[in-house]
Amino acid sequence: MRTLKDVPVGSTCKVLKLHGEGPVKRRIMDMGITRGVEIFVRKVAPLGDPMELNVRGYELSVRKSDAELIEVQ
Repeated sequence: MRTLKDVPVGSTCKVLKLHGEGPVKRRIMDMGITRGVEIFVRKVAPLGDPMELNVRGYELSVRKSDAELIEVQ
């Protein structure tokens, strides 16, 4: 299983599935990350947390722990 955390900087991926339960999954979906959406990984902080993404035309920062819950293609 490949997660968003594994995607290299400068790459685009497509969301296959969201893992996690309840409020955590809901928060990820509220940020616009849903099945089928394309995500471009812009930057990763020097220590690896957070990741800066482009999703649906806007910029978003996501923690590594949340990125591990997003299965991508």
